[in-house]
Amino acid sequence: MKKVYVAMSANLIHTGHINIIRSAAQLGKITIGLLSDKAIASYKRLPYMTFEQRKTIMENIKNVHEVIPQETLDYTNNLRNLRPDYVVHGDDWRTGVQKKTREQVIELLSEWGGELVELAYTQGISSTQLNESLKEIGTTPNIRLGMLKRLLGAKPIVRVNEVHHGLSGLITEQVRIERNGKPVEFDAMWSSCLTDSTAKGKPDIEAVDMTSRMAMVNEIFEVTTKPMLFDAGTGGLPEHFSFAVKSLERLGVSAVVIEDKIGLKKNLLLGNEVVQQQDSIEKFCYKIQVGKKNQITDDFMLIARIEIMGMDDALTRAKAYIEAGADAIMIHSHKKQPDDIFSFCEEYHKLTHTMPLMVAPFSFNSVYEDEWIDKGVSIVVSANQMLRSTYPAMLKVAKSILKHGRTLECDNDCTSIKEILELIPGTK
Repeated sequence: MKKVYVAMSANLIHTGHINIIRSAAQLGKITIGLLSDKAIASYKRLPYMTFEQRKTIMENIKNVHEVIPQETLDYTNNLRNLRPDYVVHGDDWRTGVQKKTREQVIELLSEWGGELVELAYTQGISSTQLNESLKEIGTTPNIRLGMLKRLLGAKPIVRVNEVHHGLSGLITEQVRIERNGKPVEFDAMWSSCLTDSTAKGKPDIEAVDMTSRMAMVNEIFEVTTKPMLFDAGTGGLPEHFSFAVKSLERLGVSAVVIEDKIGLKKNLLLGNEVVQQQDSIEKFCYKIQVGKKNQITDDFMLIARIEIMGMDDALTRAKAYIEAGADAIMIHSHKKQPDDIFSFCEEYHKLTHTMPLMVAPFSFNSVYEDEWIDKGVSIVVSANQMLRSTYPAMLKVAKSILKHGRTLECDNDCTSIKEILELIPGTK
């Protein structure tokens, strides 16, 4: 029999996929090139199902002879290995992000006389609409919980954006732009001690208790599907932290971040005059071990945050925290230049055993994503911009209303109610 190659994401199986497989079966024996999480995440959102789940489904579809991984959008490796007589694909890839891939496939097939067979796109089916419907349905704690680890395995960098209520969560969930011809969106959400406290009009000294913060997380989760990293400050006493880990994991939070400070927590963004005292390495390692002991799943991550007080000290702490069980290291500096962070990254990756590296570039925010990737950073957090952007806007509008004695003059500074309501699921 002739050999037929069909590449698919197969995240949401629909009649379009079945039509392609049925038509391909008339040409010969079908090999499915199933796109890996990494390949899919390179041009759109991480699939809901894992690679193994998608593979199991495809292996049990009639007429599918074999399922093999396709690790990139580029077909080259698989096509050279298989040298199929036919490649079958829908005609929807003639434009858009896969146009160049199509041209490459045609050129490769010509080397051994293979043929590209394109089938008309199945009308009435839209993967985009199906994904939007899934967003409206929501997700489960278990699915959300494991997404961060999957993202770390699939993407060169995970983009995380700060959220402090449902509306900021919806914006982070839905905003998407094109950069250099490729779609770009946030991968995860960040629940910050600072912004959660500030949004409630309270100081960032861990005055907002965990019950209140978890209630807000739950409200955000009700209207979003992306994973969340939770800033737990110092984590409190080890005995209290153990319960926090259980509660966060049960909610579906993907990771908790704790910093190695003691005493009354004060935000370092206030400047050098804020006195900070680090916990001993031994005591903080014990807190990490307590947290890891009390989690139930392998998906939940504990991230240890280190403030650079000295390079040797920071590296010693990173090594110890990893040995204690930390799943990632968050490195931070209050300096405006990233030199300290860059130096740490270089030395950190010389260690025998490392875990993913995370930064929240607030003061050193001139660094581009590509530079962070080059430095070996896996997670970049925009840690407080969503909240900070609301303050000048609200202040300007409030002053305008007082100045003019009416709201007409501030209309241009406000979005329409219709635009906001269209963002909220269930409004239409």
